[in-house]
Amino acid sequence: MTSNTPIAPVALPNTRARQTLEKMLEGSGVTLNGNQPWDIRVHHPDLFSRVIRQGSIGFGEAYMDGWWECDRIDEMIHRLLRHGLGSIAHTTAERVVYKLQSSLMNLQSKARAYIVGKEHYDFGNDLFTRMLDETLCYSCGYWKEASTLHEAQVAKLDLACRKLDLEPGMRVLDIGCGWASFAEHAARQYGVEVTGITISEEQAKLGRERCAGLPVEILLEDYRELSGEFDRIVSIGMFEHVGQRNYATYFDTVKRLLKPGGLFVLHTIGSNTNDVSVDPWINKYIFPNGILPSIQQVADASEGKLVMEDWQNFGADYDTTLMAWQENLLAHWHEIADNYGERVKRMFLYYLGSCAGAFRARDLQLWQVVYSNGRGGRYDSPR
Repeated sequence: MTSNTPIAPVALPNTRARQTLEKMLEGSGVTLNGNQPWDIRVHHPDLFSRVIRQGSIGFGEAYMDGWWECDRIDEMIHRLLRHGLGSIAHTTAERVVYKLQSSLMNLQSKARAYIVGKEHYDFGNDLFTRMLDETLCYSCGYWKEASTLHEAQVAKLDLACRKLDLEPGMRVLDIGCGWASFAEHAARQYGVEVTGITISEEQAKLGRERCAGLPVEILLEDYRELSGEFDRIVSIGMFEHVGQRNYATYFDTVKRLLKPGGLFVLHTIGSNTNDVSVDPWINKYIFPNGILPSIQQVADASEGKLVMEDWQNFGADYDTTLMAWQENLLAHWHEIADNYGERVKRMFLYYLGSCAGAFRARDLQLWQVVYSNGRGGRYDSPR
C-alpha cells in the first residue's frame, strides 16, 4: 500500500488496540474517521496496534507510509497536547532507551556534532530554498508587526542585531550560522565583520556564495574548536543541538570568546520542564541527538559566567512561521517532487504540522536571551 493510492477509510476493527486509542482520544475533540479537518482518517487496519506498540514514532511513520490521513495535523496535535496526551504518547521503552543513552554517553560530543548536519541540514538546498523565505532563516520569525514570512524573518534578524547594539567595524561571531542569514544581514545593514560556523557542508557552501564580497567568513567547525575574541556573539537556532551534558562547556566557550563588555544573544527553542527526553520520531527523522533546554538548565549553565540582561519569549510566533513554511513547501513541491518522492513530502508535512501544533499548545517555547560579559550600566532590550 502506497501513500499516493486513494483509499477510503476502512471500518474500524473491534480490537483492544482500537478501544485503547479511542479511550485516549475521548474529550480531545479528535476522533477516528470523523468529519473535522483535525480528525484522523484511518487507511490501514493495523494502525491501532502499531501505535500501541511503537508510540509516537509508530504514529509518525504510519503517516509517512500512508496508513492515516489528516487535513490539519497542526490542529490535531494542538488538541491532543492540550488534552494531556503528550507525555503518554511515548512508550516506556522509548523513555528508558533514551535515558540510558543520554546517561551513558554524550550524544552531542565533538565526534558526533556533525551527524545532524549530514542527516538534516545537508538534506537538500533545493528543498530548503523552496520551503524557507529569501533570507533562508531556518528559525522562528518575529511576527509582532510582520504580515509575511519574509517580513517576520527580517524583523527577527534585525531584532537580534539591535539587541546586540551593533556598530560598524565590530567583530561578530555567529554560532550555528545556517545559510548565513544573520551574517549577511548584519554585514550589509550594520557594517560589521562576521565569522559564522556551521556543521553542515551544504549550508557552508551556499552561505559563502551568498556572502561573496562581504566581510563574512563561514567556517565548517564545531563551536568547541573556536579561538579568538569577538565584540559580539549570536547563536540562532543552534543551542537545541548542544545537549545537557555540554551546556556548561557551551557557556564557557562563549565567555572565553566574548570581549569584556560584550553582548551575547541566544535564540533557542525551550522546554517547559527539566526532563531530558526527546520525541523519538523527531530524533530519528529530523534532528538526531537534538534536545530542548529548560529555563533552569540554561540558567544553571550560564550562572557565574555571564550576566543575563533580558529574556524574551515569542514562542507563539513559531506556530505562524511553521505554517508559512508548510504553505511554501506545498506551493513549490511540484518543482522538486521527482527528487524526493511522496514519503519525504509526508515526512516534512508531519514535522511542520506537529511542531506548529506543539507551539500552539504552548508545549514548546522560543526564547531570545541577552547576556553581557562584564558590561557596566543599564541595558534596555529592544522589542
